[in-house]
Amino acid sequence: MLNYVSGHRADTPQDFAELALGTPAELWLGVDGESEAERAARLDAARDILADPEYRTLPDDLIRLAARAVEEYPELFNVVPLARPARRRTAGRGVAA
Repeated sequence: MLNYVSGHRADTPQDFAELALGTPAELWLGVDGESEAERAARLDAARDILADPEYRTLPDDLIRLAARAVEEYPELFNVVPLARPARRRTAGRGVAA
């Protein structure tokens, strides 16, 4: 079965996120190994997009999308605390009599 969102084919969760946001997630999150110049250009492009009237509600839309994901898929966010290792106590070193 093929999945389509607004007439665009979505094959992966990343495709769905990109179609929901209207922009690639990498624009907002960055990519591993990007240079300072690439980061500056990415952030500049993001600022330009947020200045566009069509995308002014994007931050609010993202918050709503995240809240909906937490509500609809709580199992994705189950956090299990890790057991803390017991502290080792070292015997005090006294002066031998």
